[in-house]
Amino acid sequence: MGGGRRWRRAASQVGRSVAVWAVSTVTLLVLAGILPDFRLQSPDGDSATTVAVTAALGAGAFGVLSAVVWPLLVRLLLLVPALVLGLLVFFLNGSLLLLALRITPSGQAEAAPETAVIVAAVMSAVASATGAALAVRDDDAYRRRLHRLADRRRRRLRPCSPTPGTVVVQLDGVGHDVLRNAVDEGLMPTVARWLGAGEGDPGPTHRATHRLTPWRTDWSSQTGASQLGILHGSNHDVPAFRWYEKDTGEVMVCNRPSSAAELQRRAVRRTGDGGLLTADGASRGNLFGGGAGELALVLSVAVRRDRGSRSRAGYFAYFSDPANAVRTFLSFVAETGREIGQSLRARLREERPRVSRGGLYPLVRAFATVVERDVVVAAVMGDLLAGRTAVYADLVAYDEVAHHSGPHSRDAARVLRRLDRSLALIEKVAEHAPRPYRFVLLSDHGQSPGETFRSRYGLTLGDLVRAGCGLPVPRRAEGTRSGAEARAAVRAALGRPVEEGGEDRRPSRRSEPVVLASGNLGLVSFPDVPHRMSQEEIDARHPALLSTLAGHPGVGFLLVRSEEHGGVVLGPRGVRVPLAELDTDPGPLAVFGPGAAGAVRRTHSFPHTADIMVNSSHDPADGEVLAFEEQIGSHGGLGGAQGRPFLLSPLDCSPPVAEGEELVGAEHVHRVLRRWLHEAAGTGAPLTAEPEERAA
Repeated sequence: MGGGRRWRRAASQVGRSVAVWAVSTVTLLVLAGILPDFRLQSPDGDSATTVAVTAALGAGAFGVLSAVVWPLLVRLLLLVPALVLGLLVFFLNGSLLLLALRITPSGQAEAAPETAVIVAAVMSAVASATGAALAVRDDDAYRRRLHRLADRRRRRLRPCSPTPGTVVVQLDGVGHDVLRNAVDEGLMPTVARWLGAGEGDPGPTHRATHRLTPWRTDWSSQTGASQLGILHGSNHDVPAFRWYEKDTGEVMVCNRPSSAAELQRRAVRRTGDGGLLTADGASRGNLFGGGAGELALVLSVAVRRDRGSRSRAGYFAYFSDPANAVRTFLSFVAETGREIGQSLRARLREERPRVSRGGLYPLVRAFATVVERDVVVAAVMGDLLAGRTAVYADLVAYDEVAHHSGPHSRDAARVLRRLDRSLALIEKVAEHAPRPYRFVLLSDHGQSPGETFRSRYGLTLGDLVRAGCGLPVPRRAEGTRSGAEARAAVRAALGRPVEEGGEDRRPSRRSEPVVLASGNLGLVSFPDVPHRMSQEEIDARHPALLSTLAGHPGVGFLLVRSEEHGGVVLGPRGVRVPLAELDTDPGPLAVFGPGAAGAVRRTHSFPHTADIMVNSSHDPADGEVLAFEEQIGSHGGLGGAQGRPFLLSPLDCSPPVAEGEELVGAEHVHRVLRRWLHEAAGTGAPLTAEPEERAA
């Protein structure tokens, strides 16, 4: 019985291979008849039989070279940047076709190099589609392939534990309400099924397998702070996405490899722990490694030669299949064209708010929504088949699109639909894993809509700060109302007539303020002062600056150090509230909702908090903020949906928090995930303690 089954399987495999070869041969013949610079016969003409044989041999040689030579070529290109590799593999594919045509017995087939690239791409795509179509009709073949992959991976690893593994997928930038609405509108059927079918699902209600819990970010509502806290248990001293450190004179940027590596090193040193994924874990597409032994597209190790190559190995695992390379590249081109079309449509319709989407942005978007997604999903599938204990993966597609199209736009909704399909694929592969898996879905922050500060007022935060300091401002900002008011305030504070232009004297470059933006959070630092300046020192040096900033309609509040009160929050019309009194008198923080006071106090305690922390205004009626960057969907500060991400967890895990309590801060999320990993391992870790006190 067993021998007959093996023979049938072998015959089925041979049949599929012959079918793919035949379709590839026909494709080669059709392309030879269509493309002018591609021929399969000599200039004198050959018989139809000779041409057909040449096509068959060429298709066969191309298939063999793709299977044998391609993986070796891609392994040699691990040091090539991801975007360049995605383009280069296309041309390498064309080179393999030229080689295949040269080694055919007739030796008469020829193709121009640029034509060979097109022919190779079409042939790879057709072969991939044919193989996929045949596999769909043969579920046993599909399952056998998955089991072979799993067995191959398990042979390289220790025996797999029977306890449940945990896969955490981060949907970057998807807020709690955005996810809920997407489920109700039928955009995410996989998530809807986990929740027991969404309200917008016309089908029968399923038994819920997961619970949805909102959580609240820190003041710095961005991936760097949230993911560092989630993966390493500490995001202390991460005041924003980018900030200036006076002790080193460096600007830290969370998505810069050197900064990410330093932030991870500091977190490990503070906690004395490697991270969430130290026990047989994998980190995919993240800023930080989390202590994982398996890495792919992890930014914090990109600067290290020993582990950077391991992080890039995820590209090899994916692009070693030429069909993957071609499919991803074609999707990359399609996504680039889609973005250009959507941007053009937005301009023609004069949609507001709107930001520039030209330059390299279409390529950046295509990388985030296609290349990063495909490589990360493939890596997670491999982790499942290898039976890894803990996997944490970040899918950044929605966040990238929502920044420029808006968090509630049709463009962003389409991305959510595609992300849901990726979740369904991962869930399907888990059925063939050597151990059961629990799926946790979460986001690191949300996004708040709104036009930019510059679009509304005609000048940037940096222009306003310079005007408030009495420094020259760009000509475009001079004529704005905000710029004129700031210059007038400076002259009045200095006791000079308004007509004088004394504020235009140029100070040394070292004394000029460093102004940085992280969404709707601005940071102002004076690099020539080695310590964090107090309100009293700033007023003595720039008498009109704080009042100019706090009184601007686009600014919600300021945080500065005070020699008298330790720290104060400044608002419009001279409002000044000490941090110790915020619980009884929130002042300008009232519109930012519960938890704002605690978040501000915690950030005030950081060693590298800026001299002046500036949060934009916020309209609680529509949830809008004013980004200091060119984004119409932003995050990084307080106000609106950006500070309310979600945690979707299996019902067989203990509740994230006790009833009536709130999940606050990324460090709290880390403790919850660590507890669930202990539960899955059977160590029976108890519920975590109350969230640590966040008041300074």
